[in-house]
Amino acid sequence: MPSFPRSGDEQLQARLNQVSEKIARPEFLAGQGLGNEIGFWIFDYLPEQELQVREYLEFLPALMERQHPELRVAQVNLLRVVRDYLNERGFLDKAIKMQQSKGDAALLKALRGPLHMDKFAPYLIRHSLSHDPDIVLLTGVGSIWPMMRAHNLLNALHGPLGHKPLVLFYPGRYDGQSLTLFNQIASNHYYRAFALVP
Repeated sequence: MPSFPRSGDEQLQARLNQVSEKIARPEFLAGQGLGNEIGFWIFDYLPEQELQVREYLEFLPALMERQHPELRVAQVNLLRVVRDYLNERGFLDKAIKMQQSKGDAALLKALRGPLHMDKFAPYLIRHSLSHDPDIVLLTGVGSIWPMMRAHNLLNALHGPLGHKPLVLFYPGRYDGQSLTLFNQIASNHYYRAFALVP
């Protein structure tokens, strides 16, 4: 199997090099071995490794296309989806001006309604997953904090995605019980996902 062609943290690189093989396995795609749980997975990494992970994620689609052309992989950058969502609803320019004039706290309060998961999760599915992919890869979760929390998004996607495998690339720590963004910001308990590559 070809490896990710960049230098960097060797332990992280060894873990990244397992991603394409892992997500293409029939048992992964079918959710086998998970009992009745949903097929949500988390690939956690140190926040300072963000750029190396981004480089890998730029390389991954071509690798999957070469090795597994039969699989439809949706790689969803959450920051881009949030931007497009706010733009389509006419909020993007207003949000930028509000942040500049009133600050972060006022902006976060104003976005609480538009970015509620009852509205945003259906948009994400329509916007990014309408082609019914076999695998969903979510990235950019660190870039959308604190506008959005990973555990809220995952909870909102449980029902609509069913047993479709989803991998969240997470700049922080997931211990099987809770998410800690940037290894500093504890989230509510979240225990429904599995570690993709321990």
